Amino acid sequence: MRKLLAYPLTVLYFICFGLTLYIFHPIQWVCLNVFGYKAHKISVDWLQFFLIRCLNVLGTRFTFNNTHTISTDRPLIIVSNHQSMYDISPIMWYMRKHHVKFVAKKELGKGFPSVSYNLRHGGSVLIDRKNPRQALPAMLKFGEYIESNKYAAVIFPEGTRSKDGSAKPFKTKGVEILIKKAPSALIVPITVNNSWKMLRYGKFPMGIGNHIKFTVHKPLEIANFTTTEALIAQVEKTIVDAIKN
Repeated sequence: MRKLLAYPLTVLYFICFGLTLYIFHPIQWVCLNVFGYKAHKISVDWLQFFLIRCLNVLGTRFTFNNTHTISTDRPLIIVSNHQSMYDISPIMWYMRKHHVKFVAKKELGKGFPSVSYNLRHGGSVLIDRKNPRQALPAMLKFGEYIESNKYAAVIFPEGTRSKDGSAKPFKTKGVEILIKKAPSALIVPITVNNSWKMLRYGKFPMGIGNHIKFTVHKPLEIANFTTTEALIAQVEKTIVDAIKN
């Protein structure tokens, strides 16, 4: 019965989702080209809010647990496990005061209304994971950008999404580059739970009635660790230990 109900709700969700992307695409363009970065950021923030509301159609609930006061006067390197595309909008919305930018694969830079436009023009970095000659200088430049503007970089070190919620081994190179190029940053581990259940049946129908939970762990100072390897190992352990399948 649950899966049967998921079919019409998924259709309704796709309609809401598509309309939201197409409505906000020209809004973003006008905000950026007429009013500049600040207006564009506000439009992107509200895009995330409405994308989250679209998921409510599926009975999806969100809990974003952040008990820490995190300074907006320092860059952040947000490190998270990755269970589905539905990890992204809540992080962008609930952490919006930190000007969240993403490390994303280059394929997302075109073909997706609103999403691709923001990735290309909003300060995120698009990398070709198969081409180190492109990825390395792009990441170095991105780290410098985060450091100089005191923005937040979000990176999913697993490299790809987990289909069952279990964590995959972290690929550390990207995190290492960001730490090197943004030495004043706070490292903020985030654990995502239950996002993978949105795709428990595949892409259609979508999972319904899920409670996606985000846990923001205590921010870590880079200077408190003797090596970058030790810092990343601690971040990985913190994130993985809080995953509950």
